[in-house]
Amino acid sequence: MNGGCWGCPAPRNPGRAAYSLLQTPPWALSCCFALQHLAVQASLLCIFHLLLLPALPAGDQSQSQTWDQLLARSLFACGVSTGLQTGLGSRLPLVQAPSFEFLIPLMVMSRQAGRNGTDVPAECAGQDCAAPGNWNQPLREVSGAVVVSGLVQLALGVSGAGGWISQRCGPMVLAPSLSIIGLSAYKEAALFCSASWGVALLLVILAILFSQHLGSCRLPLCTWTRAQGIAVETSIPALRMFSVLLPVCCAWILWGLLSHLHVSGDLQGPAIWPLPPANSSLPAPWLQVPYPGERGWPSLSSRALGVGAAMGLASSMNSVCCYLLCPRALRAPALPRHACNRGLCTEGLGSLLSGVLGGVSGTASSIPNACTNSLTQAGSRHSVQLSALACVFLGLSPRLAQLLATIPLAVHGGVLCVTYTVAVGTGVSYFQYANIDSGRNIFIVGFTLFMALLVPRWLGAAPGHVATGCVSLDLFLLSVLTIPVFVTGLLSFFLENTVSGTVEERGLLSELAAWKPGAGETCPLGSGSEASQVYGLPPVLRRLLPASRCKAFPFCFLCPGREEERRALVEGSARPGEATGLLLKASAVELESERKLSEPESRKWNSAV
Repeated sequence: MNGGCWGCPAPRNPGRAAYSLLQTPPWALSCCFALQHLAVQASLLCIFHLLLLPALPAGDQSQSQTWDQLLARSLFACGVSTGLQTGLGSRLPLVQAPSFEFLIPLMVMSRQAGRNGTDVPAECAGQDCAAPGNWNQPLREVSGAVVVSGLVQLALGVSGAGGWISQRCGPMVLAPSLSIIGLSAYKEAALFCSASWGVALLLVILAILFSQHLGSCRLPLCTWTRAQGIAVETSIPALRMFSVLLPVCCAWILWGLLSHLHVSGDLQGPAIWPLPPANSSLPAPWLQVPYPGERGWPSLSSRALGVGAAMGLASSMNSVCCYLLCPRALRAPALPRHACNRGLCTEGLGSLLSGVLGGVSGTASSIPNACTNSLTQAGSRHSVQLSALACVFLGLSPRLAQLLATIPLAVHGGVLCVTYTVAVGTGVSYFQYANIDSGRNIFIVGFTLFMALLVPRWLGAAPGHVATGCVSLDLFLLSVLTIPVFVTGLLSFFLENTVSGTVEERGLLSELAAWKPGAGETCPLGSGSEASQVYGLPPVLRRLLPASRCKAFPFCFLCPGREEERRALVEGSARPGEATGLLLKASAVELESERKLSEPESRKWNSAV
């Protein structure tokens, strides 16, 4: 037995992706990959809306119609943002979707409004605010917060701050940050799985079976061309490549059969949310093109400003982690600074689009979809672009968007269980590059993870401790401090770049160790030509942005020319053998000298220091 399945051939180079980022699979496979991404993205969108909308005050409007339209607008904005991300942004196969970093601040704002006993802010005036309990005004305020978050994301990208931070996130920053991103979703996963533990368990078991036990099974691929007709090409690991889509389909079919046989109620348990009842008098239209101001312009109240700034910072931190996770999962070249800046800019444009269209969710790089790439090893950019087109198409039809509401809640929970576990595992794997036996690293990891669990719990139980007298500042502080990934990322980033430690101790000997090549593989970190193919601007933009124009602001942070000229330097105040590197990496000279040191000499030198 080869560790895969009985009778299956041993995988040929199992560390490599079935379809790399630059490869274009056959159209049939590309459509299936796009459908797989769309299923994960739809789960995130439904989870976001199901958790947020019941927290908002309901008015006289039809909630069913509002649910369909809000979901369609979010789909449209996410599709456009995904297309921008893969074409102009980081160019990684990253699907855009709302993350929990958008949800937590909005829930904080909703709870704060409930404690004050006001559903409509004091700044509100006009016809939409005249009727008490009008649901349109809270939605407009949420849209205003989404617009502010988009401006923050755009500012972080245009200013170059996002790329500057990403280049200084070593293993001791990524390990706790990615781990807490995955662990922080356990409550939502348990909540949705409780709708039907049997269906959720079936999805998880099938995902484990297809991706791990049967991952090496290869099936023949049939293709058709006009010249040759039907031809059988090289076999592919089909079960592994569709280890998310196939379990989702099986669980959905099982739920439908149980519902048809009227036995699903025994497995479903208590209802978590009463979904809005269907309104036969106002059916959702088949075609509706969203446009700005359709349901009123976003309300930029003081609460929206504070919450929106928190959403922008936290979602950008989540996206930077996703940018660094995706190349490692797909064995792609390390992420350059300019690609990270462009990625944050496109996410900001997507959030701005969602806000002005009246959506309630911003756009950020989806961790579950990136984990799906890692799990299936099918990370083709072409497939993600097809899923973006499908997303835009669904966003133009609220009637078709209603189909997403038929996905069982347990399937959403199962998708969270399968995908976020990969984020936890990837975060833990980064510890191998640093000296985890070091007292410095043990303290950084333990302190940041413990504070990420303690601070949100404390402020959730006693939010009155944050009272500065300014509503927007109170909401900003309360929002960012209740987001676990923000607390972990901020503390680990500060400690990692201010506490002295050797380059070997910090895990920088492998140049942030995006991945270790396996047998027969070559490390792509130093491959400049491949990096330019993956992250370079499209040829059309390269012709529009010559080298002279790339030196001007803000293009200097979005083009690769400036990054190649400027290298990170070590501060002169650091002692020999140490790199406090207040937000600076070790120089290439120091890295090379550390590599040449043998283990005994290195230990002896470090102890002397």
